[in-house]
Amino acid sequence: MEKTENKKRAIIIGAGPAGLTAAWELLHRSDIDPIIVEQDETVGGIARTVRYKGNSMDIGGHRYFSKSDTVTNRWLEWMPAEDGATHSARKKDDVMLVRNRLSRIYFLRRFFDYPISLSWQTMRNLGVRRLVKIGASYARIRLFPIRAERSLEDFYINRFGRELYKTFFRDYTRKLWGVECREISPEWGSQRVKGLSIGTALAHMARRIGRGKNAAADQKQVETSLIERFLYPKFGSGHIWEVAAERIRQAGGTLLLGRRVTAVHMEQGRIAGVTVAGKDGGEQRIEGEWLISTMPVRDLIAAMDAPVPENVREVASGLVYRDFMTVGMLLRRMNVNSSDGRPYPPDTWIYIQEPDVTAGRIQIFNNWSPYMVKDSGTVWIGIEYFVNEGDDYWTMPDERFIDLAARETERIGMIDRADLLDAVVVRMPKAYPAYFGSYGRMDEIRNWTDRIDNLFLVGRNGMHRYNNIDHSMLTAMTAVDNIVNRIPDKANIWRVNSDSEYHESK
Repeated sequence: MEKTENKKRAIIIGAGPAGLTAAWELLHRSDIDPIIVEQDETVGGIARTVRYKGNSMDIGGHRYFSKSDTVTNRWLEWMPAEDGATHSARKKDDVMLVRNRLSRIYFLRRFFDYPISLSWQTMRNLGVRRLVKIGASYARIRLFPIRAERSLEDFYINRFGRELYKTFFRDYTRKLWGVECREISPEWGSQRVKGLSIGTALAHMARRIGRGKNAAADQKQVETSLIERFLYPKFGSGHIWEVAAERIRQAGGTLLLGRRVTAVHMEQGRIAGVTVAGKDGGEQRIEGEWLISTMPVRDLIAAMDAPVPENVREVASGLVYRDFMTVGMLLRRMNVNSSDGRPYPPDTWIYIQEPDVTAGRIQIFNNWSPYMVKDSGTVWIGIEYFVNEGDDYWTMPDERFIDLAARETERIGMIDRADLLDAVVVRMPKAYPAYFGSYGRMDEIRNWTDRIDNLFLVGRNGMHRYNNIDHSMLTAMTAVDNIVNRIPDKANIWRVNSDSEYHESK
């Protein structure tokens, strides 16, 4: 593929939030041509939206909230808030809604606050005996904390006490990852929970009583897990990435969809280009001066055609991913209603902690955005499962998997099978980079790839790090900073979402 005359090119692998952000930044801050290669036929990565018979379904829930003004401003540049300057939207529907967050835990066939709070409802649900054990356990760990946190189990126990950990964290984490907490690095907790603890939850409750509700984009002093309002694209999470992709094309960027990277070429210690294959099997080589990669690290290292140190290949091949399946269900009603009489609960999503089912969460798309539901008289939900690609769930025929999800959702009292109108199954590979397997040696990969001066690893799978959307965008922005300003040290990219004081609790 020929390059624009006298212009240099950056190849970007992946059209998710990080890849699209990198392209946008290059177009607006340099004279570098970005070309994005994406193996799927749509953009957004795990943040994309799936359409089914007029209904829209997200792959997992994605709240658009950030403590970074740069990220928030970029979102609002692409899609202004509906209650703000909507005249700046290029199309009247390309807007963000301001949504109220309610996420709860379903356990013991009762609803609990998420994150866990010591409300009267929580105390009634738990009962006096369990509360006494939780209080004593928390007091004990405050006096005698685990000094060296070697696992996610240690991380949770230090912040919540052993009894609360066993009640609300241990079994759900096993459901999410398929392994015990003691097998998972504490870094996962550091990046997903950070400053949250019983103490911060209590402090948040006190602040909430005093301050009332503020706009979604102005909650910088609140722990991310406690955020109550957020921005959300009108037609689902993928809506904003579709808008971003369209604007990148209009600005001169190139997007090649349905193209899989089959080889990464190196010459004299630098990236020279990539080979991509289309659906028809035809291949083409694309050359560029820089490579920004969001593809899974395991696949990137495997695709390199130059000698790679044996230890790097060993670590890369041992990286583990957790995969994701969603059953979209169209219903007449749910068995749990909102206080205003709507035939579904008020939650955006519900964490299913019941041990007698394997379902992990339920999303209620009506509450994310009413525009995601074709018929407002129906209820559109997603039953989410955490699986491994190739396991019995992943390979189960769609009809059987729909039957499983319907039986489990009925068993816990959420629906009646008679109210099920339609359903669809969506599979998402490599949704979650795992903090076990060879993850403990991830620095060996980083130390080698960082020495390749024109290679930049960004995003969730690109860095094998459980980033939120805004973290992924910040890694891309930082990579572009380094390219534009010729900064050779890539440590600033890896610092995004690594410091417990960064972003979440500052």
